[in-house]
Amino acid sequence: MSKRRSTIEIPSLNAIDRTTNVGRQLAQSLRSAIASGELRPGERLPSTRSLAASLKIARGTVVEVFDQLVAEGYLEARVGAGTRVAAHLLDAMPAPAAPPVADAVDLPPPAARLIAVARALTPHPPVPFAIAVPASGIAPDDTWRRLGNRVRASRQAAPSGYHDPMGLHELRLAIADHIRRARAVHCEPEQVIVTSGTQQGLYMAGRVLLSRDDPVWAEDPAYPGLTAVLDDLGVRTHRLPVDAQGMNVERGLELCPQARAAFVTPSHQYPIGMPLSMARRNALIAWADQNRAWIVEDDYDSELRYAGHPFPSMQGLRPSRVIYLGTFSKVLFPSLRLGYVIAPPPLVEAFAGARAILDRHSPIAEQHVLAAYMREGYFEAHIRRIRGLYADRRAVLLAALERALPEGCQVQPSDQGMHILLWLPEQADDVQLAARALSAGLAVRAISPMYAAEPARPGLMLGFGGFLPDQLRAAVGELAKLLSLQMTGAEGPRQV
Repeated sequence: MSKRRSTIEIPSLNAIDRTTNVGRQLAQSLRSAIASGELRPGERLPSTRSLAASLKIARGTVVEVFDQLVAEGYLEARVGAGTRVAAHLLDAMPAPAAPPVADAVDLPPPAARLIAVARALTPHPPVPFAIAVPASGIAPDDTWRRLGNRVRASRQAAPSGYHDPMGLHELRLAIADHIRRARAVHCEPEQVIVTSGTQQGLYMAGRVLLSRDDPVWAEDPAYPGLTAVLDDLGVRTHRLPVDAQGMNVERGLELCPQARAAFVTPSHQYPIGMPLSMARRNALIAWADQNRAWIVEDDYDSELRYAGHPFPSMQGLRPSRVIYLGTFSKVLFPSLRLGYVIAPPPLVEAFAGARAILDRHSPIAEQHVLAAYMREGYFEAHIRRIRGLYADRRAVLLAALERALPEGCQVQPSDQGMHILLWLPEQADDVQLAARALSAGLAVRAISPMYAAEPARPGLMLGFGGFLPDQLRAAVGELAKLLSLQMTGAEGPRQV
């Protein structure tokens, strides 16, 4: 076995002029590299032999320089451990300078907009109530790791060239089979495009279906990742209010019947949680048929239903007019970054082109693992397991909220997903409360920023999937204290 190299590169030494006093230059360059932080205390220097060879100077010169810097206290040499920057310099070194802060007025408009998107979509730390945190130890499980080892041991899972942008054929077969049985989706494997999650699917749908200034419908409130995509595409978005039956299609027909597409979460409205009623589903499909418009169905967590039977997909009602988006982030784990689009046959090649432009394709090894996990029956068993686990944790959270909530707070009814929505009194400031909760170690998410219409109703999203019952009970106690403080006026009125 070859010996592992632990030396570091020192780019600044390449500027040494070999026509003058090389030793003096080398010594000064090393002093400067240490003072500037290019070389940090405790870091190992190359051996005298390798450094001399790379600089094309005599090894004796390097030995003399190292000895001199050891004597000066810059370096320390130990038998068997090589020569390193002296560790005691750590306390003496100045703190690294803060990077310059860019002047906001100098930022081009797209950069400023994307900074806002990055802040809105940055995930919370995995502390109680964080959204979309899976149960620890459940996914990826031992079966997933075993399949991963098996797949990665095969040469097939590590091709040397680019792959089909639509995704691994075996995975597309497994996806088509699963959603046909679980969600009544009508499709062939040739209609499946593997994506890096729903967010990429939303962006691809916008790129394929829309041009700048096209009118579109979206829910109000809505998923921030969707509104960010629509803003980036430069379309004219008409936000339709959500009530107990879901998105108000009638309002869309009043505002802009000629919209080119409607983006909806019909199985479990994000963030409030109700399903789109059958009457409104039929009205939405009738509108799409009449206007040759498109429906983009984001079915992000339909597997996680805890009572009754979910509505079948809208895609199954009108496959020719619905683009269906699914993801494995909620039922497996978000870092997997795999999802899918089901496109009507005339749009498949366009979606494949959009996928290729973005990042060619998802990692092939992970697609092989997921295909095997689904094909061998582990995926459906996993869904049954987490559905029971999350139902228990949801029940614990609801019971704790019922006992501890101050008057004026109300839980939104919902039988699906990995979060519960807690409505706050109208005067509450959910944004301020979320910031204070984060300081207290709780990661709640305010929903008022997800509204376009004013006044936005304040509320908090509380994730429960990744947290044990005792964690949830304790977190509810802390949250109740924060709620009580704000409602008694100690935190001031809500800023509108």
